[in-house]
Amino acid sequence: MNARTLIETQQLAIGTEVPEWRPFLEQISARFSAEHHGDYTVWAEAIGQLPEQLIALHPWRKGPWQFGDIHVDTEWRSDWKWQRVAPHLDLTGHRVLDVGSGNGYFGWRMLEAGARFVLGVDPTLLFCMQHLAATALLGPAPNHVIPARLEELPTGPRFDTVLSMGVLYHRKDPVDHLSRLVRLAEKQVLIETLIVESEHSLRPEGRYARMRNVPVVPTVADTARWMTEAGLKDVQCVDITRTTTDEQRGTEWMRFESLREALDPTDEHRTIEGHPAPVRAVLLGQVERPGRRG
Repeated sequence: MNARTLIETQQLAIGTEVPEWRPFLEQISARFSAEHHGDYTVWAEAIGQLPEQLIALHPWRKGPWQFGDIHVDTEWRSDWKWQRVAPHLDLTGHRVLDVGSGNGYFGWRMLEAGARFVLGVDPTLLFCMQHLAATALLGPAPNHVIPARLEELPTGPRFDTVLSMGVLYHRKDPVDHLSRLVRLAEKQVLIETLIVESEHSLRPEGRYARMRNVPVVPTVADTARWMTEAGLKDVQCVDITRTTTDEQRGTEWMRFESLREALDPTDEHRTIEGHPAPVRAVLLGQVERPGRRG
């Protein structure tokens, strides 16, 4: 199946599930094009020659994936993260929005956990193309990824569960980010973020772990407070785990620098800039809507 057919099929499926978004979907469909990204044609041709051309969609960050006898050993062991998240989510019958979804890996896991529909949004077109490749190889499913940002999404329909994993520390205004998530959520919001285990949130003056766009690495207390300010109730931190070079590392499917190069070579508990090394937390909050209880 070629890329254009996959795109059109996905747009139709999303529009059927979320009809209020059809004008928006038509608007962003132009992002699947060479005019929007110079590498689109290369990626589309790779999808037309699967599975042999999977490596042409490098770098693969979220996974791992198994496509027949091809094992895609991604940068992240996202399955480990999912093992930490899954016990705290009841997704049975839920319509889910995954903000910053990457290539949609977690969407497949959420379907296995009982979700009935998952929509991922991520502005990186390559990740959307990786999702199309996965769909071509695994078969159609109610798990979709579109090239968009949270700030662009129409506010009409709500999703039972909204997730934002690995996004909060990239936002200059965390409360605004969380408020947008809450407006799209009917029942619960899950946040997974870098944190610092200290009294105050860290606001790096330069880079953090070689990343430029990290305005803040919050404490758990600040994250919970921001979630409450955004309108969530019963906010709980359900997991705290230090990221290791076993969980995030370079592979043949992600040949760029990874966590090892971002850490102090003499002290794995510090970043190359001297900040505390990455620790990640998962927090879950409940949405309280007028007229709805429980």
